[in-house]
Amino acid sequence: MDTHIVLLVVLFFGLASAIMAGFPVAFTLAGVSLVVGLIGLNMGLLDLSFLTLMPERIYGTMQSEVLLAVPVFIAMGVMLEKSRIAEDLLEAMSGLFRNVRGGLGISIALVGALLAASTGIVGATVVTMGLLSLPTMLKRGYDPGLATGSIAAAGTLGQIIPPSIVLVLLADVLSSSWQQAQLSMGIFSPEPLSVSDLFAGALIPGLGLVLLYILYQVAMAIFKPESSPAEPPLADHIDKAEHRKQLLKVFFPPIILILAVLGSILAGVATPTEAAAVGAVGAFFLGALKLSDKPLLPLLGLFSLLSLLLIAGWNNSQVDNSTGTSTFEYALYVGISLCFLVGLWTTLRVLWRKKIIQPVMESTVRVSSMVYTILIGAALFSLVFRGLGGDELVQDFLTGLSGGKWTAFAVVMIVMFLLGFFLDFIEITFVVVPIVAPALLQMGIDPIWLGVMMAMNLQTSFLTPPFGFALFYLRGVSPDSIKTTQIYRGVIPFVLIQIAALYLLWQFPGIVTWLPGILG
Repeated sequence: MDTHIVLLVVLFFGLASAIMAGFPVAFTLAGVSLVVGLIGLNMGLLDLSFLTLMPERIYGTMQSEVLLAVPVFIAMGVMLEKSRIAEDLLEAMSGLFRNVRGGLGISIALVGALLAASTGIVGATVVTMGLLSLPTMLKRGYDPGLATGSIAAAGTLGQIIPPSIVLVLLADVLSSSWQQAQLSMGIFSPEPLSVSDLFAGALIPGLGLVLLYILYQVAMAIFKPESSPAEPPLADHIDKAEHRKQLLKVFFPPIILILAVLGSILAGVATPTEAAAVGAVGAFFLGALKLSDKPLLPLLGLFSLLSLLLIAGWNNSQVDNSTGTSTFEYALYVGISLCFLVGLWTTLRVLWRKKIIQPVMESTVRVSSMVYTILIGAALFSLVFRGLGGDELVQDFLTGLSGGKWTAFAVVMIVMFLLGFFLDFIEITFVVVPIVAPALLQMGIDPIWLGVMMAMNLQTSFLTPPFGFALFYLRGVSPDSIKTTQIYRGVIPFVLIQIAALYLLWQFPGIVTWLPGILG
């Protein structure tokens, strides 16, 4: 056997052994890759220039504007979680479907989609939904399997519904792979792949998946009504008009915020990083609105933020700006900006007094540090892997499969699905995707469609018994009365829904590519 191949086998088995032994993935990636790289240097199998590229890779990572959106999106999601806005959303949504069988399950799917769009981290969403929803569903008489399956499935929607951290990271990796693939095909003016392209491609599949979840809840309510009873009606002494007003108050601001963030990205008004900043600051305003006894100034700040976003969109849409800016417009901009600053100052004071800012910042730094550390370790792994000729071996293997690009695509999807049992999406995105994506893209597979299929495939993996990450997270917050077999039984229908959705996207790729084509 070729010595290069032997070192590549040592590299992979070393990684697998260290990860299974419980070592942190980020440091394992860097440590094992460095050891194998030094062995390759001593044996004359690895060019030193590959390792000397490492500082440049780290500098490029720190400069990446796309990756700057990651910690900001994380801050947005953590703030919505810590300020208990997610809890209010769930209560409000369940109130809308109070007299409907399966209404609580439908609420779980819808709120899960909203939390997924704002949080994007599977573990955080599943744990939050499990703590908030599972006791209520069990108390209302829901079948334990249906209850746990609904929560686990809703918690994984963060993989596919934009704006999602998973899609941001995938877009960054696929963009490099797409450029590399085009250069290999002799295209020296490569077309770019942006985060907004992947967001647009994932929007319809993500919303369609939510619709399939809801249809399953409705079917269970019709054909097995004892599994999903209706919630009791409101007591007579509760003013129903006041209740509807409260629902609107809780439900409306987060929806507007998420739509503003996603809409500004898709419309090209703001870059993902800028839109993420709007979302994070808006989440801070929402947290202060909920916690403050005098919410007028935080509300003023929120409206000022949205107004500035609308003004930016209006200015971008104007083709002819030769008339300049009038004195009135300058005064308007200054007035809105002052209102924003006053609202932001008040918001920060409220959140500081309520002791919310510190845990939000700590969680944001912790998760962001994990992401960037894994990215740096994956960069070293990628350099050693390519220096040993691993990318050429992978390309030769995939292109040599009988059946062409679709057989190669199916093999990659199966491998990623199995890896999803043991690795988080961050490790898979940074380690596996750069290896296999260039070869698949050179075969003519659309990069947007490939990214959406990979995201949904990983979502299915995290949901599949017995190793799915979402199931472990849910098991950790479930009461002792819930058996693990009940969780597995309840999640299987949702896994089948996921597989059906993947098949539909495979057969009808226009579901993914239509909206990016329209917006592009």
